[in-house]
Amino acid sequence: MTVRVSHTLLGLAVALALAAVLLLAHAAGAGAAPASAGTARLAALAEDVTAADGHRYDARDHTGRTMDAAQITQGPDGGYLAVYHTLLSDGRFHAAVATSGDLRHWHRRHDFGPGTHQASLAADGRGGYVLAYEKDPKNHIAVRGYADRAALLDGRAGRAFDAPRTLSRCAEGTPAVTAVRGDTVELTGHYRAGCDTDRQLRATLTGFRHWHATPDRRLDRALQTWGNSGNFGDRASVELDGRRTLLVEGQRLRGDFGSWRTYAYDPVSGRADRLALATHGGSRAFANPSATLVTDPQGRPALLVSVFLPAEGAAPGEAGQLVYWRKL
Repeated sequence: MTVRVSHTLLGLAVALALAAVLLLAHAAGAGAAPASAGTARLAALAEDVTAADGHRYDARDHTGRTMDAAQITQGPDGGYLAVYHTLLSDGRFHAAVATSGDLRHWHRRHDFGPGTHQASLAADGRGGYVLAYEKDPKNHIAVRGYADRAALLDGRAGRAFDAPRTLSRCAEGTPAVTAVRGDTVELTGHYRAGCDTDRQLRATLTGFRHWHATPDRRLDRALQTWGNSGNFGDRASVELDGRRTLLVEGQRLRGDFGSWRTYAYDPVSGRADRLALATHGGSRAFANPSATLVTDPQGRPALLVSVFLPAEGAAPGEAGQLVYWRKL
């Protein structure tokens, strides 16, 4: 028997089927159940800034420079190192490194020069450090190697590499050094897809000579599931209770700095949870997140979180770089 279906009914059926698929996809990536035990643990520790054991809003170095997009690590001496950038009166971003003994007061030690920003620092396992940052003009990822802490604080790089742009002819940047394995540096970053919107990349640098970058579409999809159509940028990996979790930023609307949000991404399941960060004043926008495990100023194991609060979504007195930590 032949059944005739009107175009109207057929269109309605297709629309309903598409809506069901989208609903299921959203439920799979952004459901009530946490993406993993790791993302749930990160949320429990990081979401409530008011419950932190220590914090500082609008972090600045000893000269008053803002410490935007600060990424913090702990040195073997127990002190802390921060790399960050500041927009100065010359109209250029300047990346810098500073030291601290209490996570609240920072002494700038070196300025890496104009056109450097979005810095990331990692120990190389041999007493030295690898620093990566975005460099302009012709925005690209630059990587520098330092023999030891003194060389880093003096800005004396022993090795240098400026990466070619292979995924975008317009911009690649916001690097994060995820691992240093012998002579190989592993990084993540962004590329300006279609010269329009920032998307995620993974890269390796071997021998400070050979560069290879690929798109990280799996991470992109996890952020898109939450309705983000703007830029995807900074991210940082942290391991809690033996589980690796990625802290990453996503922008709901391109050009709207008040729509930046922070997510906890599980690389095993490919799913992300949006973190409901709660500050003392109720800020709404959060960008450039990073997290690391440290020994806090009181000598206790702690999770340290650093996140930038854009003025467009910040409560009074909270705009700028927020640094806070909570004991484990």
